[in-house]
Amino acid sequence: MLIKAGDNVVVISGGDSVKEDDGTRKIRSVIRVDRERGKVLVEGVNMVWKHVRRSQKYPQGGRLKKEMPIDISNVQFYCTSCTKGVRLGVRFLEDGSKERFCRKCGTTTGKIAPARPLHAKK
Repeated sequence: MLIKAGDNVVVISGGDSVKEDDGTRKIRSVIRVDRERGKVLVEGVNMVWKHVRRSQKYPQGGRLKKEMPIDISNVQFYCTSCTKGVRLGVRFLEDGSKERFCRKCGTTTGKIAPARPLHAKK
């Protein structure tokens, strides 16, 4: 799972994979990633009504709209240089640190592990 919280993603399947007028899919931001269950919480996707009872926190009670997690296989990372949803890969750099990269164009999307002398190229 190479998607992290804060990444921009494109929903590729399900009810929220609606395309815009120009044929592209909507770009959303990841709020949280649940690695154990393989789910992601994406901003504005899979909205449900939650019925809440009156309490001190919600004195009025009523219905709230909130996001629910979707499967991580239903989203793709959005590459800004390719301007579309792409797959991510992992590679080791010269100093032995790991980074994520776009498999389509090869641009770096950030480091994910610190340098290790074992993986450094000599």
